[in-house]
Amino acid sequence: PAQAATCNGYVGLTFDDGPSNDHTPAILNALQQNGLRATMFNEGQFAASFPAQVRAEVSAGMWVGNHSYTHPHLTQLSQAQMDSELSRTQQAIANAGGGTPKLFRPPYGETNATLRSVEAKYGLTEIIWDVDSQDWNGASVDAIVAANARLTNGQVILMHEWPANTLAAIPRIAQGLAGRGLCAGMISPQTGRAVA
Repeated sequence: PAQAATCNGYVGLTFDDGPSNDHTPAILNALQQNGLRATMFNEGQFAASFPAQVRAEVSAGMWVGNHSYTHPHLTQLSQAQMDSELSRTQQAIANAGGGTPKLFRPPYGETNATLRSVEAKYGLTEIIWDVDSQDWNGASVDAIVAANARLTNGQVILMHEWPANTLAAIPRIAQGLAGRGLCAGMISPQTGRAVA
């Protein structure tokens, strides 16, 4: 509440491809130490394998989203296969204590009308991104920080749990957002934009 007065806008920090015992604890620790909250787009296969990390995400104040079960190119699959990818992930995350996700990020940002109909069946809002940090592509710490500096009110950035440079960038991301009066908010299932 004391911080609320300084929020002139909200941005959505997102981390894909978790959870894992290797990367999730360090990311959560860094986010918490820097007063940031983020949406963790979890793969169902990993939520099923590392349920304690899903609970840790929730305990750390993060939001948990659906990122498919096995990270396939969904637009190349049948509707039944898409349905399986989404439904199994909803179940895996719920079973792990992550609640029932309301947000879905398609792997590679690839979507079509068939996939959207499956998302609707499970009450999922599709969240792509406004800014790609390029952390998956070997971006430097400076480049990841600079990508976050391009975020404006309501926008969402794509990051991943596993790159070491992303972890290293978190303190500077927090400083940069604070310096611009932006806070890390939740992504609204109604609008797909970052809100308080």
